Amino acid sequence: MAQYQVIIDTDMLQHLFSKDEGLAKLAEQVLNQILKAQASEQLRAEPYERTDERQGYRNGSRERSLTTRIGKLVLDVPRLRCGEFSTDMFERYQRSEQALLISLMEMVINGVSTRKVKNVVEKLCGVVFSKSSVSELCKKLDQIVKAWNERDLSEKEYPFILVDALVIRVRKGGRVVPQSVLIACGINREGYREILGLRLGDWESEASWSQFFMELKRRGLKGVDLVVSDDHKGLVKAIMTHFQGSSWQRCQTHFLRNILEACPKSLQGKLHARVKHILEAPDMDTARKLLDEAVTEFERLAPKAIERLEAGFEDAMAIMALPECIRRRLRTTNTVERLNREIRRRERVIGIFPNEESALRLIGAVLMEIDESWTTGNRYLDMTEYLLWRDKHEKAGSDGEDKSKVCSLVGLH
Repeated sequence: MAQYQVIIDTDMLQHLFSKDEGLAKLAEQVLNQILKAQASEQLRAEPYERTDERQGYRNGSRERSLTTRIGKLVLDVPRLRCGEFSTDMFERYQRSEQALLISLMEMVINGVSTRKVKNVVEKLCGVVFSKSSVSELCKKLDQIVKAWNERDLSEKEYPFILVDALVIRVRKGGRVVPQSVLIACGINREGYREILGLRLGDWESEASWSQFFMELKRRGLKGVDLVVSDDHKGLVKAIMTHFQGSSWQRCQTHFLRNILEACPKSLQGKLHARVKHILEAPDMDTARKLLDEAVTEFERLAPKAIERLEAGFEDAMAIMALPECIRRRLRTTNTVERLNREIRRRERVIGIFPNEESALRLIGAVLMEIDESWTTGNRYLDMTEYLLWRDKHEKAGSDGEDKSKVCSLVGLH
């Protein structure tokens, strides 16, 4: 361990405890002397000393500020003509500084407002941070989120994808406008869920969804057999365009909600139970029988609701073509809805995003965190029976046994 001789001014000692910044000034004086001593060690010569062992010459100094618990220190870091001045003095500080930045970013990701982050930093570190300063620190996430959101998807197949959107408010051109956050989740052949990506659009239109799907396919998305979503017209058109040959499953939760919206309140409870019974039927024959019974009972009492039930029945029951063991988790967009709730919990603190970049930064960081827990956690679906079932139907199709029908059910191209 190196030892250094340090000289302390008498005036400094007198004001050590009489002034608020006394301790910081003392530390500053000591550390500056240590830096000079380390420069002499590296050069193997004191200032103006003539010796055969000298390794170079000094070239002035540069200021570097350190924010510590005792205050802000301004240090004179030596500059050398022979190369870079090296010291281990800043290593620990750099690790602490990095930990602080990571903590700040985690606080924002977890829904703490920038104003509260600013107050916490001031209390813990004694440093005044503006809200804009905290936002600037959080921009360090931009490249990380961008790399994740543009990662290659071609190494895996994703037989099932689930898509949904939520609306946030963003400042654009001096006014607050609604923006749609488009999100896609996939289940790969191993049965693990992944968040495939997100995109910010002006609205949930066919054009916005088409751009999103083209982006996913450009990144390597393949092997899609089933797409699960609500029945938003623009979204459904985009699915039919970009996933031709794949089956579309209308989210049963949204389907049931749409039916009840057209039903008189006095009948909503009873019709809700009947429709749930239909959707949970073990096979299509039973489901159609229960549908006929519901139509007979409610056609006169709730004609608009029954009209919606009959019109959407086939799309809401597309999942029945797949093995029973995987139906329950693929008949709704509940997986994406839960993601939306997590985003809402953080977004509610912010209220209005100052720009699109900040929205992508926060939402992307939240989704990255969830994606990591999904891919490193338990398997979501046991795909064994499905893959055997798929191989069987592919073989039947290749043998010419009603290939067109098989492809429409399985979602093969």
